[in-house]
Amino acid sequence: MEPTEEFEREAWRCGYRRVAGVDEAGRGPLAGPVVAAAVILPNRCRLDGLDDSKQLSEAQRERLYAAIVERAVAVGVGSAEAGEIDTLNILEATRLAMCRAVAQLAVPADFLLIDAVTLPASGLPYRAIIKGDALSCAIAAASIIAKVTRDRLMAGYHETFPQYNFLSHKGYGTEDHLQRLALHGPCAIHRRTFAPVRDVLDAREQAAPALFR
Repeated sequence: MEPTEEFEREAWRCGYRRVAGVDEAGRGPLAGPVVAAAVILPNRCRLDGLDDSKQLSEAQRERLYAAIVERAVAVGVGSAEAGEIDTLNILEATRLAMCRAVAQLAVPADFLLIDAVTLPASGLPYRAIIKGDALSCAIAAASIIAKVTRDRLMAGYHETFPQYNFLSHKGYGTEDHLQRLALHGPCAIHRRTFAPVRDVLDAREQAAPALFR
């Protein structure tokens, strides 16, 4: 089942006119930022193949990214870096990234449809929808903007830290990433509070005294 405008229409019937879908990419990885996007689509916006970004190929996401940017009323993107994730925890960092994305909308939203997360700090009325990226067109569009934006950021980090192969796994905890993390230790964009990274740091700390015996 493809996403529809059902939730958007409910908000429009309540008098809201600028309904933004909000979603994130990158809650699970061991490295890199969590990136959020907010998208306001025009009424009856038809985007062929629009779906939850996780159900799409990279080529499909890139095509839809361009179509969304071209046709949306407004698009906003925000992120929270690894250090903020470590300080706040991943849920609060996700909320921070979402608030930053909403603040970047050139046309301010008056209602938010959010994939699963509550967002009282936005100061706007909102509705959190479980699996919203598969149900709402606006949230699906936001999921694609967030995913493509984050993947591009991780490709840039690959150039800075090629030893971790971020271009391939985008910071997720794949076997390849875990092997490289154990070999090289964490870099500046690793999330030090995430267990696999913390375990490597602990192991290195325990091994360090042995070097001086």
